[in-house]
Amino acid sequence: MKCENCTKKECSKKQKNDDTQSTSDALSSNDDFEEKNEFHTLANAKILLSDCLACDNCMTSEEGARVFQQNQKELFRVLNLNKKCDTSKHKVLAVSICPQSLPYFAAKFNLSVNDAAKRLCGFLKSLGVHYVFDTTIAADFSILESQREFVQRYQRRNQEEHALPMFASACPGWIRYAERVLTNLVTSHICTAKSPQQIMGSLVKGYFSRQQNLSPDKIFHVIVAPCYDKKLEALREDFYTALYNSQEVDCVLTSGEIVQIMEQKNVSMKDVTEVAVDSLFDGIKEGDVVRHDGKRSDGYLEHIFKHAAKELFGMDVKEITYKALKNKDFQEVTLEKDGETVLRFAAAYGFRNIQNMVLKLKKGKFLYHFVEVLACPGGCLNGKGQAQTEDGKPDKALLNQMEEMYAAIPVRLPETNIHIQQMYQDWLEGMDSKKVQETLHTKYSTVNQTASNLDIKW
Repeated sequence: MKCENCTKKECSKKQKNDDTQSTSDALSSNDDFEEKNEFHTLANAKILLSDCLACDNCMTSEEGARVFQQNQKELFRVLNLNKKCDTSKHKVLAVSICPQSLPYFAAKFNLSVNDAAKRLCGFLKSLGVHYVFDTTIAADFSILESQREFVQRYQRRNQEEHALPMFASACPGWIRYAERVLTNLVTSHICTAKSPQQIMGSLVKGYFSRQQNLSPDKIFHVIVAPCYDKKLEALREDFYTALYNSQEVDCVLTSGEIVQIMEQKNVSMKDVTEVAVDSLFDGIKEGDVVRHDGKRSDGYLEHIFKHAAKELFGMDVKEITYKALKNKDFQEVTLEKDGETVLRFAAAYGFRNIQNMVLKLKKGKFLYHFVEVLACPGGCLNGKGQAQTEDGKPDKALLNQMEEMYAAIPVRLPETNIHIQQMYQDWLEGMDSKKVQETLHTKYSTVNQTASNLDIKW
């Protein structure tokens, strides 16, 4: 079957139900927890044809099998192991929640965002999860590193052909599409800062494990996210530590999959005891939920634009004015000085806008210095793992409610987070250290699609 976004005759993505059955059956036969717990009827994770941009015949059957393993059953496999007497197989369960998932739970259960965060934490801990974190601190790191990289690229723009434009690296659907389909035309322009998800993986498996005196492989790290593409991102080879045989993120569950668990257990968020979200730092609990600038995502465009205006041109930009071009999901922001446009940024959300952007790049008519690229129309809040009706269409009423809730969350600038500055010095050995590059950055490149084994490099 061909996806509407695909340029080839066949697409290896699976259809919603029957097409994934053979893969699901194969996985079930290999489960090492055959006892029938109360969650044995939960469906395996399914990626719809329209769920991501990684649809250009780029997912092998082996990759598909590994993605399907990232479901609720994997979480309960670890929970069940923790109940057994063999303590050598026990894991510390840590769950990190993306801020764009919280408005979904709040809107769905008619709660405030702060209440939703605490009740979600309470529910997860009632299952046997040990720690529940907020990934906002990881986004802080990602934004700060992206800001610094943009300024450096801008200053090198006349010496390096691929310095500009710079494309955001936070969206795994966009990254996979760029690597598999767009290749060298785009990959050299992608910011090297890791996404918030994978920086959170480094924080949990690196910083937090050291604080707790744990080997990284003794922590099972789950991310709760708005979209399915983050499952693919978690499996990347560059986010794997061979020394400990450990991924930075072991499993990704969408917001909708968490709700499935609640429904299976007959639990409503309103009935759950509120528990404060944990902090990565000993003896501290998280306070009220905060977010970054940006209407539907982590706001890379706004933060990088304001930082660049200050660092490069000495201009303090308080408010940003977006200019919608062909549609509401393609907007631009410009900075003028002495009658000259010195910065031109854009936000391109959704496949059609990405196509138009790449077409301009191919023709040499690309005017932008930076583009915040997101695979989902409408941004991260509209991730296919949460803001969808049962027939797979966007739930517009729910999305509107989520957007209002997200916009009402107070903004905290990454630069004002005192823990970030402390971690740069104590954990990362300074802002310009080799450890910063190893921990907070990665590389994106053209991917060979011919591999056919489970050790595929992608």
